Amino acid sequence: MAMTKIYIVYYSTWGHVATLAEEIKKGADSVDGVEATIWQVAETLPEDVLGKMSAAVKKDHPVITGKQLADADGILFGFPSRFGMMAAQMKALFDSTGGLWSRQALAGKPAGFFFALGTQSGGQEETALTAVSQLAHHAMVFVPIGSTFGARMFDMDEVMCCSPYGACTFSGADGRSRKPSEVELQMAEHQGKYFAAIAKKLKMGAVGV
Repeated sequence: MAMTKIYIVYYSTWGHVATLAEEIKKGADSVDGVEATIWQVAETLPEDVLGKMSAAVKKDHPVITGKQLADADGILFGFPSRFGMMAAQMKALFDSTGGLWSRQALAGKPAGFFFALGTQSGGQEETALTAVSQLAHHAMVFVPIGSTFGARMFDMDEVMCCSPYGACTFSGADGRSRKPSEVELQMAEHQGKYFAAIAKKLKMGAVGV
């Protein structure tokens, strides 16, 4: 049986989303028959601007093009929230997929989101909901994680970003002072495993297994 290829595609300014991506890969890799690959999107800001922002050094993950998205059986997109929407760098990737849209190359593929927010009022659900429009125009299948992570999602003893729409983390109002907590990392790993299992089932069904 052919491997189910999961692409974990992200943009990260201060490293928070990149950290979640690596945890998601751990979860996806734990599913037999799944091959998970981490990609990052192209940077659109010049180096001098990134320096003034004290942006994190980029991880050694390959940069993906819009055309390559069609090679995946399922895709998880990760990005920081910018006023309740995905960061411009991720939007630029979607903006480059007109050719895929015109031939419906992504239609029927499962997709999901993970993201980072500055604070608890940073647009946690709005960010995911505004991103769904990108999937709709490609006829992709949105796969949220709901409450499958279990009771930890409802723990009120600590500040945590645990969304039914996808794994997420708070980074602090300055965008970088807070790092992902242990429970946020665990939820990211859970999302990778949960999503990979669904993508695998969909692929098996498509080939009549």
